[in-house]
Amino acid sequence: MASPLTDPNKFFSNGAEESVRPSRYELWRERLARPRSVPTFDSLTGRIQAFSPGDRLIWYALLGLLALASLSSLYALEQRLLVTVPAYGGTLVEGEVGSPRFINPLLGISDADRDLAALTYAGLMGPSGDGTLALVLAESYSISPDHKVYTFTIRKDAKFSDGSQVTAADIIFTVRKAQDPGLKSPEYADWAGVAVEAVNERTVRFVLSRPYAPFLSLTTLGILPARLWQNISDEEFPFSNLQTQPVGAGPFAIESISRDPSGLIGSVLLKANPRYVLGRPYLDSIRFNFYPRTEDLVTARASGAIESAYDISSNSGASQVLSAPYARVFAVFFNPSEKPVFARPEVREALSHALDRESIITGVLGGYATPIMGPVPPGAGIAQVPVPQAANPTSAGAQVLKKAGWIYDGDARIWKQSGGKLVLDGITIRTSNVPELKNVASAVKGEWEKLGIPVTIELYEPGDLSQNVIRPRKYQALLYGMVVGRDQDLYAFWASQERNDPGLNIALYANKTVDGLLEDARENADAVARIKDLQKIEDLIAADYPAAFIYAPNFTYTVPADLAGIALPQIVTPKDRFATVASWYRATDAVWPFLAPNR
Repeated sequence: MASPLTDPNKFFSNGAEESVRPSRYELWRERLARPRSVPTFDSLTGRIQAFSPGDRLIWYALLGLLALASLSSLYALEQRLLVTVPAYGGTLVEGEVGSPRFINPLLGISDADRDLAALTYAGLMGPSGDGTLALVLAESYSISPDHKVYTFTIRKDAKFSDGSQVTAADIIFTVRKAQDPGLKSPEYADWAGVAVEAVNERTVRFVLSRPYAPFLSLTTLGILPARLWQNISDEEFPFSNLQTQPVGAGPFAIESISRDPSGLIGSVLLKANPRYVLGRPYLDSIRFNFYPRTEDLVTARASGAIESAYDISSNSGASQVLSAPYARVFAVFFNPSEKPVFARPEVREALSHALDRESIITGVLGGYATPIMGPVPPGAGIAQVPVPQAANPTSAGAQVLKKAGWIYDGDARIWKQSGGKLVLDGITIRTSNVPELKNVASAVKGEWEKLGIPVTIELYEPGDLSQNVIRPRKYQALLYGMVVGRDQDLYAFWASQERNDPGLNIALYANKTVDGLLEDARENADAVARIKDLQKIEDLIAADYPAAFIYAPNFTYTVPADLAGIALPQIVTPKDRFATVASWYRATDAVWPFLAPNR
C-alpha cells in the first residue's frame, strides 16, 4: 500500500476518506532522513575497515597531520594577506613641567597652556606631520591675485565638542578678540591690521593691508565658540570657567581636572572627541600629569608614573626617543653700544671662530643639536653656511685677530689693537637661569678664556632677563635663543627698524641690503623666490658676524615603544608635537587590504 507521503490521492478528501496533508517541514525531514551513499566514500570506508587496527591508527594519524598542515598553511597565507591597521583604544600618560592656567588659544602663555589648547581647539588650518599646513576646520581657501585677500570655506561637518556648528561668526569673534587691545592677547601683534568679515555662514574673508606671505600660518589659531564667550568682558575673560572647561573643535575634550592643595592644576584627563572634523582619534584618552621641576619629571618617568615627556632622556627599553629640529637658533649676540670693541668685525669673527661647536653640542646637549654659523635654522630648504673645521678653534680665533693687527698682552690678559685705542678685555655674558643655557654659557666661557679673555657669566630669571636686560639692551654679550618660526620670517630679528624695543633685533644689526631682502621675503608669495631671498639673508648675516651662532637644538620626545602613528614636523613650540595626534595609536587590528581604512 502506498504511503500517505507518496500517494497523491491522500492529499485531498474524496468524500469517503479524509486525508491528512503533511507539512513542508515533515516532507523535508523525511527526504533528509533517507539513507544515501557516495560510491567513492563507500569504497574508501571499506578499504579502511580492511586495515588492521595498527594500520588504521597510522592512517588516522597521517590524516590528522595532513589536516593540521593544511590549516597551518591557510593561516600563514591569511597572515601574509592581512594588513595591520590602527584600532581604537588605549591611553597615554604624559608628563610636563609647569601648571596650566589658561587653556585658551588667545591667552595661553606657558607650554602647558599651549599644549592643552592645541589638543582641545582647532583652527582653519593646522600643522601636518611633514611641516606643511593642512586644512582642518576649513575645506578650502583661495587667495586673491594681489595676495591681500584670503577667503576660507568652513567644512559643513565642523563642530565644537558640545555638538554646536562652527560658523563664520566664530572665526570673526576669535580674530577680533585677538585684536582687542584690552584683552592683551599674545596673538595681538600677529593679527593687528587684518580685517575679517563673513561672506555667509560658512565663508569668511581676511583682508590684509599689504601682502604677507606667511599669513596662512596665522590661521592655525584655535577658534572659540562665540555664543559662549561673546558676553564675557575683557576683565572677566581670564577668570571664566571656560578657561579650564574649554569647548573647542580639537581632537580631544577635557574630561576632568584635579588640583593640588595649593589650588594648582596637578593633572588633566582628556578624552577623544568623537565630533573631531578629521575623525575621532584612535587613542581613547590622554592624561597629563604636571610637575614643578624638571627633576620631578625625570623621577616620574623613571618610576613609570608617566609614559611620555619632551626634552628628557630615557634609557628604558620600553621607550623610544623621537627627534625633530627646533625652528630656533642659539647664539651669543654682541652689543657694540655697551662694548664698543664689538663694532670691529674681526673681533666678532675671532670670537665666533674660537668656539668649538661640536664639543659644546656633544658635551652639553648630548648630541641633540646641529652646529650653525648663520641665522636660519636647518630644515628651511637653504644651504647652511659651513661650520669651520679647524683642528684648534682657539688658534683659528687668534689668527683672525693677529691678521687684523691685534697683539695679545699675556700679563694684562687683553688683546690690543695695533695703532689704535681699542682693547678686547673681559666679557660679561648675560643669559637665562635655566640648566641648558647655564651649561652652554659655561662652555663658551671656557672656549673664550682659552683665547686669553676673562669671561663673567650673569644669570637672570627669564622674566627679569626680558624686562631688565633685553628690552633696554643692557648687555655686552647675550646668550639667547631666537624662535624663528615655521614661516622663516626673520624680519623682527634682523631688520634695522627693529633694533629698539619692542623690536627683537638684539644684535642691533643694520644692513640695507638685508633690510630689502627681509621685506621682499615676507611679501613675496613665490616660494622659490622666498627661498632665494632667505639664502642671501643667511649668507650676508653670517659674513657680518653680528653674533657667535652656536647651535640649532633638536626637539626630543620620549614615548612608549608601542605608540605608533607619530610624525614630528619642525618644532616651533612644543605643542607642535601633537600635529598628528589624532593618528597616534597603541591598539591594532588585522584586516583584509580592501577593508583597511583610508585616513
